[in-house]
Amino acid sequence: MTLGLARPEVRRGGTALGRWAGSGGISRTPGRDPACLPWGGASGALGLGSRLRGAQVLESRDRGDMAAPRDAEIWKDVQTYYGQVLKKAADLQTNACVTSTRPVPKHIQEALQNVHEEVALRYYGCGLVIPECLENCWILDLGSGSGRDCYALSQLVGEKGHVTGIDMTEGQVEVAKKYIGYHMEKYGFQVPNVTFIHGYIEKLGEAGIKNESYDIIISNCVINLVPDKQEVLKEVYRVLKHGGELYFSDVYASLELPEEIRTHKVLWGECLGGALYWKDLAILAQKIGFCPPRLVTASLITVQNKEVERVIGNCRFVSATFRLFKLLKTEPAKRCQVIYNGGITGHKKELIFDANFTFKEGEIVEVDEETAAILKNSRFAQDFLITPIGEKLPTCGGCSALESKDVITDPFKLAEESDNMKSRCPPDVASGCCGTKKSC
Repeated sequence: MTLGLARPEVRRGGTALGRWAGSGGISRTPGRDPACLPWGGASGALGLGSRLRGAQVLESRDRGDMAAPRDAEIWKDVQTYYGQVLKKAADLQTNACVTSTRPVPKHIQEALQNVHEEVALRYYGCGLVIPECLENCWILDLGSGSGRDCYALSQLVGEKGHVTGIDMTEGQVEVAKKYIGYHMEKYGFQVPNVTFIHGYIEKLGEAGIKNESYDIIISNCVINLVPDKQEVLKEVYRVLKHGGELYFSDVYASLELPEEIRTHKVLWGECLGGALYWKDLAILAQKIGFCPPRLVTASLITVQNKEVERVIGNCRFVSATFRLFKLLKTEPAKRCQVIYNGGITGHKKELIFDANFTFKEGEIVEVDEETAAILKNSRFAQDFLITPIGEKLPTCGGCSALESKDVITDPFKLAEESDNMKSRCPPDVASGCCGTKKSC
């Protein structure tokens, strides 16, 4: 998909940063359906080098009450871009922050259809960040914007659950708040189960968000807009309950971004200028205390605009969804065999957990230590029968062992394999073709 849009002029200090006209822009190649590749920790291989620097991660800095001047400038630029320049999704100058086409479960489609038109019109996300097993959960949406995902999630968690959205752009928060009554009446809820807060996602404490208060935190193409990614993830870790997860889509770069990209105002607003080098995510996760990132989906972003191509040079970008779990530090987990009990809303027969594991109802699957620990100690525990390897289990529909093979943790490789897979598959099955590797 390509976009041919009239390009608004964005200025800094009276100097035009970019007047992009005519056709072109950025397109995304839809990521593949998760195939069956065993998970392995990537953080050890990556190491804790000194790569985290510049706008990617401002390490060892005492922020105090004021952000660094560069951070404040970025905040202002992003607020202006999303509060004044952009009025609807069609105003985006690239589609780096536009969801790629992929199947959406029926119950989520229905939830999205119930969202008010103006709220949906102001949606700028780069992926669908609605995970599984949501009933009665407390969810925090980082960079909630107009509230589209929050309102969809508020239906899915039910009246006993709660959804909080936080965004630094006051205009977006005002749009979201305006329709609380509309949505609660539409859902038949007696008491609102959604709240919107004006604040910064790297300063959740200042917004009044307490320690270990949420089961799930989501973010949809927003963390890339924040200069200090490490501070965001530290705050996420603080407010998540043990067993909770950050489920998020974002844009990643194939290399450390040069200064010309990192200081380009329009590329920041379009989700490219602040993109994290993809390997740094695993480094940050390990440093803060998360389990290794679990790659879910990935979609290549291809540039078809000469001006943008000139600025970004050899750098490539990808939109990817990851899961980061927060677990208690306990004794090392052991490899296990698990059976998915089925029954999760929208995933009753099959649960695609990530790009490495797909669980079918009633089927025995051998999982690695990390996956076993997550399934045992998260909200998914009640949905699985988990036993040591070798223990006799009830007769089930099949058995799948964990094979020794290369692990895909690289979102660029995942997206590229999707392209190769589609070229080998007949058109009628290309979207779900995975050869003989149906499960892990």
